[in-house]
Amino acid sequence: MPITSQPGPLRAPQPGAPPSEGGWAAERHGRRGGTGGELPPHFDPTSPTQIKAQMGSSAYLPCKIKNLGDKTVSWIRNRDAHILSVDRYTFISDARFMAWHEAVTQTWTLQIKFVQARDAGSYECQLSTEPKMSHFVHLTVVSPKVTIPGGSELHVRSGSTVTIKCVVSHALHPPNYVFWYHEDNRVSESSWAGVQQTPLTEVSEEALVAALTITSADQQHAGNYTCAPAALTPVSATLHVLLNGERPAAMQHGTSGADAASSFSRRNLLFLSVFALVELLQTLLR
Repeated sequence: MPITSQPGPLRAPQPGAPPSEGGWAAERHGRRGGTGGELPPHFDPTSPTQIKAQMGSSAYLPCKIKNLGDKTVSWIRNRDAHILSVDRYTFISDARFMAWHEAVTQTWTLQIKFVQARDAGSYECQLSTEPKMSHFVHLTVVSPKVTIPGGSELHVRSGSTVTIKCVVSHALHPPNYVFWYHEDNRVSESSWAGVQQTPLTEVSEEALVAALTITSADQQHAGNYTCAPAALTPVSATLHVLLNGERPAAMQHGTSGADAASSFSRRNLLFLSVFALVELLQTLLR
């Protein structure tokens, strides 16, 4: 197995400084468990066993160990028994994985960048004792969902008030904002009279709702509407404004939902995808 990281030179860790290979090595190999090596290594009972991470973000799996002494720490992915790291060496070609040590809290952390659905599962923090000692951490990968209640076809009578809601569920990191688009144009309260936007509001532990309210709807308000939360996949719905005496069934013989959805041009969808990627990268680099 290829070694994708190399040990750094020994140096004393500075108080409050971020983990470094040098500080890690000096502390890690210069210490013995307990007083005079009498106390055996053991896992801190406060070390978590369940971790959630949002798709595309970074996951941090901590393993708190007391009195490690001269023993080594390995991280193993249980689904395929792949050894990911031993001490500060990485044994996987996937550069998203790395292990680091925080001397103050005595925590060995496995970091997985840009988490994917396939990363979900059980991971083992193992000590090189005899017999081996293990602490298991289960990673759950959460994929946020964006929906417009009522489906892709919405109908309203001319002159009435309509509210289009956008629900973001299962998001561990709420979007910083939501943009609304009518056809190819971004909706702005200042440029479109009778339209009011309500920002994302938490309605439950797992759901947030943004809304676009149109007062006295008429034919200029008909068409495709897209809700585009930051760093998430946008969702669209078509609003039909019915004239007096007109029935919803008659409207459905016109433009289909698929045709209406396509009115949100590929140019705008590409823009939103790139914009979402930039937002995600900025969040991960903070």
